[in-house]
Amino acid sequence: MSKRFDENPIILTSDIRPSMEGMKVECVLNPGVFTFENKTWLLLRVAERPHQKEGFVSFPILDEQGEMEIKTFELTDPDLDLSDARMVTYQGKMYLSTLSHLRLVCSDDGRKFYEPKHIPSEIFGQGALETYGIEDCRVSFINNEYCLTFTQVSENGVGVGLMRTKDWVHFEREGMILPPHNKDCALFEEKIDGKYYCLHRPSGKDLGGNFIWQASSYDMLHWGRHKCVMKTRPGMWDCARIGAGAAPIKTDAGWLEIYHGADFNNRYCLGAVLFDLNDPSIVLARSIEPIFEPIQTYETNGFFGNVVFTNGHLVEDDNIYMYYGASDEVICGATLSISEILATLNILVA
Repeated sequence: MSKRFDENPIILTSDIRPSMEGMKVECVLNPGVFTFENKTWLLLRVAERPHQKEGFVSFPILDEQGEMEIKTFELTDPDLDLSDARMVTYQGKMYLSTLSHLRLVCSDDGRKFYEPKHIPSEIFGQGALETYGIEDCRVSFINNEYCLTFTQVSENGVGVGLMRTKDWVHFEREGMILPPHNKDCALFEEKIDGKYYCLHRPSGKDLGGNFIWQASSYDMLHWGRHKCVMKTRPGMWDCARIGAGAAPIKTDAGWLEIYHGADFNNRYCLGAVLFDLNDPSIVLARSIEPIFEPIQTYETNGFFGNVVFTNGHLVEDDNIYMYYGASDEVICGATLSISEILATLNILVA
């Protein structure tokens, strides 16, 4: 069903230059994927922080004007909690241990990537809703323009932002389209019954959970008719949380979506789900077992191990060329067969 690229990992954290002097790239992960100028492009999430000094932890945040501020705490401070490598909690207030921005790289063969010289390669957070950075961008091609849905992070919460571009030089920032707490927003790349559709993942605390929802819109800015279409499954590989990957793939059998699921040990695998072509809120079939799981060393060991996470792919005939983040540290690729995935779903229940 899948074959990893022989070149994996295709991008290492050490391959990516810091955005500025004094910063260190800690992670490169979870790229959006698209074609442009006859090349394969990845829109990477790059997570940085300052070089660390012994006895201290330091990390960056942005102010509302986009200027960077470095916060520093002593490791011996009793009010400091570093139990999760992705977080810094001080006196009950949570920060991210790194600041993420988006970085463009391109390739002539889909394997060897480099930063472009003719267009700006970095996209940074802006404004009050992105002071902790922007993350995990999905890229969909709709109405002859690239539509970017991404995670906006700030002390106000985690929501979904939208940007549009035709040339990757000029961007129209539409702001937050789905309020906190929400992420993992994947746009369908064509209208259904005159409306745009998306998958998204709000998070419930006391009631509800980390489920996949669906919504529709006439303009991609105002979303309504929200429906919960997939839930976590107790005792299974996707028991703790689930979230959409890239844009659903249109097939004769239905809309095929590759999604991620995690268990309570934070092991992330990938599964597949098939939605009805005319009413994509209807789930026709869903993976019982993962179609892709962390088994290679570069997937099981890293900044945050036992993780495979995708939000970008290219489709050519029966082949899905999937690019994914592994262990929150490196970028990898794999080829999957649409027909083989569908064949497994045909014998499974939703």
